[in-house]
Amino acid sequence: MRKYFMLFFGLLASFLANAQGDFSIQGKSKQVTIPFKLINNLIFIPIKVNGVELNFLLDSGVEETILFSMEEKQEVSFNNVEKIKLRGLGSEQEIEGLKSTNNTFETHGLRSNNHMVFIILDQSFNLSSHIGIPVNGIIGYKFFKNNLIEINYQKKKIIVHLNSEEVKKKFEKKFKVIPITIEKSKPYIYTKATVNNVEIPAKLLIDIGNSDAFWIFENDKIKLPKKNFPDFLGKGFSGDIEGHRAKIDEFSIDEFKFEKPIVSFPDSASIRNVKMVPDRIGSVGGEVLKRFRIVLDYADKKMYLKKNGKFSEPFTYNKSGIVLQHNGLQWVQETVHMETIQVVTSTREMDANEKKNGDFIYKFLLKPVYEIVNIRKESPAERCGLQKGDIVVSINGVKPYKFTLQQINNLLKSEDDIWINLEIERNSLLLKFRFRLEDEL
Repeated sequence: MRKYFMLFFGLLASFLANAQGDFSIQGKSKQVTIPFKLINNLIFIPIKVNGVELNFLLDSGVEETILFSMEEKQEVSFNNVEKIKLRGLGSEQEIEGLKSTNNTFETHGLRSNNHMVFIILDQSFNLSSHIGIPVNGIIGYKFFKNNLIEINYQKKKIIVHLNSEEVKKKFEKKFKVIPITIEKSKPYIYTKATVNNVEIPAKLLIDIGNSDAFWIFENDKIKLPKKNFPDFLGKGFSGDIEGHRAKIDEFSIDEFKFEKPIVSFPDSASIRNVKMVPDRIGSVGGEVLKRFRIVLDYADKKMYLKKNGKFSEPFTYNKSGIVLQHNGLQWVQETVHMETIQVVTSTREMDANEKKNGDFIYKFLLKPVYEIVNIRKESPAERCGLQKGDIVVSINGVKPYKFTLQQINNLLKSEDDIWINLEIERNSLLLKFRFRLEDEL
């Protein structure tokens, strides 16, 4: 679930940004508050598109608004639709899509008219199964462009402020002000990285749509540390994005220092079609950004940072080596105790009623099925015999649908070297496996 959201779309035509597509606060309010869901360090917000509510990944790493997984949202009507070709991350092959203009986007008093969207027709491109909730699209630059966007990760709220000097002065008193650049509609920050005892200036994309701490691209000065392991980093149009994970000595953003952070190094083949801005060497993602209260000011090219309670939390990663996703739903039978109110008219009748306290009924519910979709080579899970395609039947004796995908991922990132017992279904056979989480770094 890393940066498969890393959709560096190489649109085959250049489209001029239309100011009417920008978001503005409605009425006389000076700010609006938007609650969000935080899953795997990623932010998901509800937005009504032409009156129909959809779920969007908020991603400062994309310029255009993108829609997909629309098969269950047939009631959405789009205006001024035309066919186009799209090209995705790591792929030379074009895919069919649609461009639509003059759409209305609105959420919690924030509104965008004449909004242009690109619609991916390939239904195999689907983030929902990797996230655990319905995800219908990605929104980026137009959301951030005009207003002051405050992101409070701990309270899971975005506060959109009118861009005024009065508001900025309030932030300047409580936050650290850091200059940024806006290049090709995306924000960049200058940081410092210490790799193999060498300090290197590091220009990074501020990538809210990336769940990792940092992504670094190897070059003449930056080499992969000797202690590392290969891993699945995400999914693009062309398939899996592979790379390596390692710890580096230090990363610093102005006065904020991170000791021994876990860094992802994507393979060169995975980023060969990414059009880099000059001097960029990587990205800073949600695993770091969630440790701050953040305000992004695109107009004045500033970012305001204030540490929150998660700043000193250790950096973790999936120690098991398996990647899970939803693979459909199953009917599950559960027993529900009956709750009845009865009028007692005699002691004999009261005794009879007491014997019925154990009454229950059967209830059938749809629950998610979890499948192993990727397994890291030489990981604890691979060594014990687990395979890609295995369906999880139980986790440490508990049915997997008792957990959210987020809870399972948190378990597999545990700091402790705990034992994991998995019962799986493979080719209609039930098999049991046991492995211990190991820190490879």
